[in-house]
Amino acid sequence: MYKYVIILYWSEEDSVFIADVPELPGCMAHGDTQQDALHNVNDAIGLWIDTAREFGNPVPEPKGEPSSGTTPLS
Repeated sequence: MYKYVIILYWSEEDSVFIADVPELPGCMAHGDTQQDALHNVNDAIGLWIDTAREFGNPVPEPKGEPSSGTTPLS
């Protein structure tokens, strides 16, 4: 499991949960349930990091703490 902040929300337009990783531009995934979206986004994070390394691009370090006003998942 990665330590990046993940924003999880319901998309009315797509009728799925979306998991977005703002620290990794363009890194997101979806799923029919919250758990599916989180599982899928962890796969997407791994692919994002592998691709960045393959092309010699920097991989941001996780901030590890949500910004104020958000509630961390436990």
